[in-house]
Amino acid sequence: MKKILVIFRKELKDTLRDRRTIMMMVLLPVMMIYLLMHLTVSMRVQHEQKAREKVLNVALITKGNADAFRTKLMERKDMVIKENIQQDKIEGLIKNNELDFAVVFEKDFDKKVNEKQSGDVDVYFKASSEMEIAKQRIIKALREYKKDLLDGRLKEQELGEAFVEPLKIDEKDLATMKEKFGEGMGGLVPYFFILFCFIGAMYPAIDLAAGEKERATMETLLTSPASRMQIVIGKFLVVTLAGIFSAIISILALYLSLRQTRGLPKGALEALIRIIEPQSIALMLSLLIPLCIFFAAALLSVSLFARSFKEAQSIIAPLNILVIVPVLIAIFPGVKLNATTALVPVMNVSLATKDIISGTIKTGLLAEVYISLIVLAVLGLFFCTWWFKREEVIFRGI
Repeated sequence: MKKILVIFRKELKDTLRDRRTIMMMVLLPVMMIYLLMHLTVSMRVQHEQKAREKVLNVALITKGNADAFRTKLMERKDMVIKENIQQDKIEGLIKNNELDFAVVFEKDFDKKVNEKQSGDVDVYFKASSEMEIAKQRIIKALREYKKDLLDGRLKEQELGEAFVEPLKIDEKDLATMKEKFGEGMGGLVPYFFILFCFIGAMYPAIDLAAGEKERATMETLLTSPASRMQIVIGKFLVVTLAGIFSAIISILALYLSLRQTRGLPKGALEALIRIIEPQSIALMLSLLIPLCIFFAAALLSVSLFARSFKEAQSIIAPLNILVIVPVLIAIFPGVKLNATTALVPVMNVSLATKDIISGTIKTGLLAEVYISLIVLAVLGLFFCTWWFKREEVIFRGI
């Protein structure tokens, strides 16, 4: 144990001296998460504000009907109403962005309404995220006009609103704030800490194996009194610690960026603080330990095989995809933690984290995730130790 600690301290000191490793462990998570959150929220706020403030070009074709609606629309300052446009040209004008919307009443609209029938109104637009927000203004105006017509009919018949609403639906949403947050934001949290757990472990693993080969210090280390297994475990602990530390930094960066970013939905930060409890954080971090051990074993094995730092980078870089894809699949709607997905590496951590945040995690499934991760971690450690004992691997390219 003493020799392992000596190797661990030596490798940790070397790792902390490497600027690239510090950047990947600390600066990269903080900068990426802060910029991503800040830019995403800022662009969203600006986009919505622009859509709400935009003066809309609206073609209004009433065909002599709906005078009350026409009068209300003409009084609005957030719309430019155009009435001299032919109906057959509307489609082309909207597609060319010369018009934003067109509201077209059918020819006999007033006649049908007076006869207590339903009149047809067509609203033309080109769907986009900006138009979806702006469309609410047109729809709101039409709903107000619809209500006026309905009120008029009810008044004529001396009836109340209950006559046309015999059924009132009162929705009772039993989902807690934690469950809603876990369903939404819960998919984003594991994406960050799993990704940076891998990235944080990547550079120490490359430096402590392929880097040592390149610096020709591997042979010196092998002549020490420490056994191959002790050397592997010492390096292994440093890589694992780097991954865990990077993941913790990413979670902290996410929390701080949410506090610093303006334009968040009302109460979002308070909900975040209230929902992510110490117990939830402890469970999430406990899932990281076996996952980091598996990452460390895989990365160290590849790095030991590589002849140089550059070759190790070129082999390990594509492995990022193998980490990202399971996390992205776990974000998809309908993908839940069950007896099957609990066995899928990386995906099981992402799904378990979502359930932990929402407070719906089942003990049996969580135990299955732990067991699968621990088995994977142990197998990875044994493989890495066996790989390190092979002379053709250690001295490949030396």
